[in-house]
Amino acid sequence: MMRIKNLAMLVVAAGLLLPLAGIAHEGEAFPHAGNDPYSQASLQRGARNFMNYCSGCHSAKFVRYNRVAKDLGIPDSELRANLMFTSDKPADTIQSAMPAADAIKWFGVAPPDLSLIARSRGTDHVYAFLMGFYKDPSRPTGVNNTVLAGTAMPHVLADLQGVQTAIFKSTEAAGAPEFEKFELPVPGTLSPEQYAEFVRDTVNFLEYMAEPIQTTRRDLGVWVVLFLLIFTGFAYLLYKEFWRDVR
Repeated sequence: MMRIKNLAMLVVAAGLLLPLAGIAHEGEAFPHAGNDPYSQASLQRGARNFMNYCSGCHSAKFVRYNRVAKDLGIPDSELRANLMFTSDKPADTIQSAMPAADAIKWFGVAPPDLSLIARSRGTDHVYAFLMGFYKDPSRPTGVNNTVLAGTAMPHVLADLQGVQTAIFKSTEAAGAPEFEKFELPVPGTLSPEQYAEFVRDTVNFLEYMAEPIQTTRRDLGVWVVLFLLIFTGFAYLLYKEFWRDVR
């Protein structure tokens, strides 16, 4: 019995530590996005950013307009006027305005659906990707990316960020040179701090789309854990009472 109990404790501990290990690994590879899924203002700005800059090419086919409006506190009039560009029905899912055949012709690949991108890649990965475009005349789009080299995606946010150049340092080991830093000779309409906040809001909305019930699940989880702790206390007291005379 004791061996089974110890094994169960090891399984529980492993389940708690594995997600933390994944987070640490992601933090080592990419800058931390720092988005706040509880900030409704940030999510509203992120919805604006996504609809205006992303939905022209990317769909979010698992998310409905009216669900976004309800969760983010967006009035129906504002939803219809400012966020719905590919449909006039709030119950529709978010579809791309670009036909897939045209996208393949222009970019060589159809832009992926972004409904679950924050879950599949991680918010830090997406944040680093949107921050990582730099000038590269050898590419068809004129830009490349430090996170996804050879990306077919143009830098649609160049007017906001500006056109930055990437500085690489040579290494003794064979292979591609190591990225060192960015420089911004051609600034955009936003300062670097404002652009980072713009990207953070966008990533925040992408994380929301990947799991709209995330904050509710977290809040409910606190109460579930609290209930289990209280129940465990009562169960222990009952155990002591049952075995008091036996001992």
